[in-house]
Parts: sequence; C-alpha cells; structure tokens
Amino acid sequence: MSTIIDLFEKSAAEYGNNTLMLEKRGGEYRSASYNEIKEAVCEFAAGLMSMGVKKGDRIALLSEGRNDWVISELAILYCGAVNVPLSVKLGDASEIKFRLEHSGSRMIIVSKNHAFKMETLKKELPKIEKVILLDDTESPGKKEVLYSNIREEGKKFLREKREKFNERWESVTPSDYANICYTSGTTADPKGIILSHRNYTANVEQARSLMDVPEWYTTLLILPWDHSFAHTAGIYTLISSGASMASVETGKTPMETIKNIPKNIKEVKPVFLLSVPALAKNFRKNIENGVREKGKIAETLFRAGLAVAYKYNGTGWDKGKGMRFMLKPLVKLFDVILFRKVRENFGGRLKFFIGGGALLDIELQRFFYALGMPMFQGYGLSEASPIISSNSEIKHKLGSSGYLVSNLELKICDEDGNTLPTGKKGEIVVKGENVMVGYWNNEEATASTIKDGWLYTGDMGYMDDDGFLYVLGRFKSLLISDDGEKYSPEGIEEAFTENSAFIDQCMLYNNQNPYTVCLLVPNKEKIKRWLSEKNLKIETVQGQTAVLKMLELEINQYRIGGKYERMFPQRWLPSAIAVLDEGFTESNQLLNSTLKMVRDKITAHFSDRLENLFTFEAKDICNKRNMEAVRELLIEK
Repeated sequence: MSTIIDLFEKSAAEYGNNTLMLEKRGGEYRSASYNEIKEAVCEFAAGLMSMGVKKGDRIALLSEGRNDWVISELAILYCGAVNVPLSVKLGDASEIKFRLEHSGSRMIIVSKNHAFKMETLKKELPKIEKVILLDDTESPGKKEVLYSNIREEGKKFLREKREKFNERWESVTPSDYANICYTSGTTADPKGIILSHRNYTANVEQARSLMDVPEWYTTLLILPWDHSFAHTAGIYTLISSGASMASVETGKTPMETIKNIPKNIKEVKPVFLLSVPALAKNFRKNIENGVREKGKIAETLFRAGLAVAYKYNGTGWDKGKGMRFMLKPLVKLFDVILFRKVRENFGGRLKFFIGGGALLDIELQRFFYALGMPMFQGYGLSEASPIISSNSEIKHKLGSSGYLVSNLELKICDEDGNTLPTGKKGEIVVKGENVMVGYWNNEEATASTIKDGWLYTGDMGYMDDDGFLYVLGRFKSLLISDDGEKYSPEGIEEAFTENSAFIDQCMLYNNQNPYTVCLLVPNKEKIKRWLSEKNLKIETVQGQTAVLKMLELEINQYRIGGKYERMFPQRWLPSAIAVLDEGFTESNQLLNSTLKMVRDKITAHFSDRLENLFTFEAKDICNKRNMEAVRELLIEK
C-alpha cells in the first residue's frame, strides 16, 4: 500500500539524476532531473502551506502539459490536498464554474493561455480565494498571485518549518483522495470521479504488469495531461520507472500547438507514444500524403509493401505462422527501402504506440503494425484509474483490447447482472484496487455504478478463449467522440423534445466519430398546424424546405446566440440531422416496455441513415432524404 508521494519519493531517491521532464524553452528542449523537479515540488507545496492550504482542500489546475503541471499536482498532493484537474478543452465559462463550485475548490492554478477563462468567473466565484498564475505578469489582478512568488515563500517556509512540512506529507495515507476528475456530463450534471492515492499507485503497478518500462524510455505526452490515460499511463508510470517525459511546445493558439507535434516528435525521439483515434488518423494521413508527394512509383511500392506486411502480420497473434513465414524476406526488404524511412519522421526510436480513449479501427492497427511501429489497443475508463487491459509487444492480438492487468477481476454480465460465459457479449464489470472511491457528492450515481465493489463500466464486450478482451461499444448510452471523450446524451435529447412542440422524439449518436448526429422524429400534428398557419403545403418543395428549416432553427436555439446557448457544450450538439418518417414505438421494438429508447436497435434499424449523416451533403438539413421523409410523414395516404 502506498501513496503517489511515496512513489515519487522512491523514484527521486533511486533515479535522482535521471531526466524526468523535457520542456521546450528558448528554441530547444531543456531537461529537468528527478531531483530538480522534487526541489520545485517541495518549494511550491511549502508555499501553498504558508498560504493556509490544509489537508483535504481542493485546488483546481487548468493548464496545457508542461513541467509546472506535474510540479503543481505533486505539490498539491504533498499538502494533503486534492487536485481537481480541468480539461483545456473546456471553453464555456459555465463548464468551468460548475466544476469549481461543485468540487468546492479554494484556489485554481492556471497558465497564461487559459487565464482569460477565469476573468469573468472571479466575481461569480467568491469561494475561489486565489487564482495562481503559472506565468509571471507585471500587474496581477485582484485575487491573483504569482506561482514564482509562492515558490519564494516556500523556500522560506522550508528553512524555518521543515519539520512541519515533512509531518504534513508523511501524514498522507493511501486512502486519501488525490484527484477529482470530472466527466463530460451535461453542463448541469458532470460527475466528479474521486481517485485516491492508492487507486493511482495500484494502477501503475497493474500497468507495469502489461509491459516493461525501462528507465531509458522517453515519451512525448501529446494528450492533455488531465486525460486519465495520459495521467497514469504517461506521468505516473514513467515516474515509477525512472523514465522521462516531454511536453509539446505550446503555441499561441491550440492549432499552433498541434502543428508543433510532428517537429517535437523528431526532436524528442520518443520510444513510445500514447495516442487516440483522432491522432492516429492524422498521423496516417500525413504519412500517406508524404508518400504520395514522392510520385506514383513510390506510392505503388508503398501499397505493395503494406499488402505484404498485412498478410505476414495477420492479427499479431499468428504473425509469420504457417505458410506466412515465406513472406519474411519480402517484409524485411520493404522495411529497409520504405518503412524505416517513415519511422525516421517519428524520431527513429519509436517502438510502439499505445492506443486508448476510444477503440481504434483494426485497419489503423494493421497500418501502423506494417510500418514497424505497432499501435497496441488498450482499454480503460477514468473510474478505473483508468487502465483495465492492453496489448503489448510480447502479447497482442489486433482487433482486441488486449489482456487484463494484474490483480484485477473481470466478469461479463447480462442486463440482470448475471455472469456470462467466455465468448458471450455483455457489460464489462471489474473489481480491483484501481476502482474509484466514487463520485463526488453524488451518492446515487456512485451506488448505480459500483455494486459490492464491482465497477459497472457501461461498455459492452466479451473475453475470447485466449484471454483477450474485445470491447464492442457502449452497453449504456454514452456518446464517445473520436478523441475518447464521453458524454451522456439524455439531457440534450430531453431538452430538444421538452422545449420544442415540433420535436416528438430524437436520439443523438456518436460512436468515435468526428461529430455528433441526430435522428429526429417530428410531431406530425403540430407541424401540420404550423404549415396551415403559414399557408404552406407539404406537397411543395417550398413547404418541405420550410419545415426542415424550422426544425433546424429549433436545434439552433442551443447554439451560441440561441435562447438555450449555455445549456450544453457546443461540441456535443448535432452537426447533421436525419428527419425520420417513422417514430420509435413498442410495436417496432424501438421502445421498451417502460417507453425508453432501445438504442442499439434504433442504431441497427436506421444504420443506413446514420451512415449517411457523416457525408458532406447530409449537413444541409434540406437534403433529398430529409425532404422525402417529411413528405412521407405528413402527406395523408
């Protein structure tokens, strides 16, 4: 049993002179050792104590990945306080406000790129005592205090009250809370996942049971550092191993930061990278564009090399087996003349990616495997700290989410909670020391998610005979974007139907797609009355267009400038809408006996419409299929 502080202290003692952090400053990456980071952590923690931070206090952190992110979190933990890491993707002030109020945060630590988000909130949040600015400014505002000044106060505190400082961090126990990480629930009800020190240290131990992480490993942490995947698989697993991590060079805008990634990869020369589907697709696109620019011959050779490697590799589990061994010389040839050069663009040392957040398409997995830098799919969720399973260099099967971490129980359950045999599909349920404490100030949600110590993930999957876990999608109704972020659609769906007389039913859909879409069933009688009042006829193109534009306006009330603009995060509102000419009913089995939508059946029934929604023409609500649907729905037969 141990705390994150114990983990860090042990690694600092054992690997003190190793590089822990790499950060781009003055045009080049500069290293900071374990000892240097520890010194900064102690100074900042002591400074926070001198400001009156007590055990159990919540302090929020809003910053891009950088040395000070890790220093800040560790300093908070040394105080016995709880970090509330906030996503840099939070754009709406109301989203930040809810998390700060709900967590009861006393202070927030913020970088200059996100400090503006607090400007309007300082007056609205009287309980936020201080806004700690990571970057120096000549004129701090009211309530603002500089990180550098706190460090100076910390040095004084350590000189005068070192025993008191040591007494505080040594009093932290494995069961003490380390983080409250918020889900992307509706703005009115995101859930705060409470993770204890032991949740993290247990998951680090579990992660290291999947693969060896030598102290010479280095990674560039591309994902936001509050992301549970990057947090545990990156920061704490690397710290436990004496390894090092680099941050992406921060640009003036988020897009500029993203553009720095390829350059930073070449500079850092990572041994492995953590990725999500959106990044993987972007990497592939850049690789293929680069090959295409070299001309037709190069592109033809590249495609031939991929085809040979795909056949030889199989699913990894059966790589080179049977008659496939005959392809080995060809695989080596293509690697020498083509694929090795591609790997040089990733620094030349990259051994593998670990894919998480959302499921990677097996075609993407085959592609990177062929290039000699496989993308091993893993599975987890924040409520499990987050790692549950993963493929690895020594054991992998493409298409699966890998094998289980050590010291974790897993069962597959049906809707009634009964355990299903191997190969049967059901809800993934796990039990172990990595399972969260619960949801902050939300006993009802905790009770429905954790039962007798078992975490009900809400994900559907099965175990195969070889011990590999396959994750098939949501057992429940969460939307999952292509970067792995999850969101509950019910609040939006209820608002659409309750606030509009013209919308009878709707279902949002996003299963690792670039944007969310919507299946919408109009209220037939209300729309007929509206047409009559407007002296329009549904038989005409004018009438059909007017109905569709009116329905679009109803949805637009939730966008910026609309009546309900602050109700939901903009990214989860539908970018394309399919208007249906039939509703969800018990008779067509799209509603259950309690009149709740049966999402998997609706998805299957309207699979063609859903697929069409991700085409360019579907973004125009007055597309041909919608025009036909409103005509079919409203014309009397």
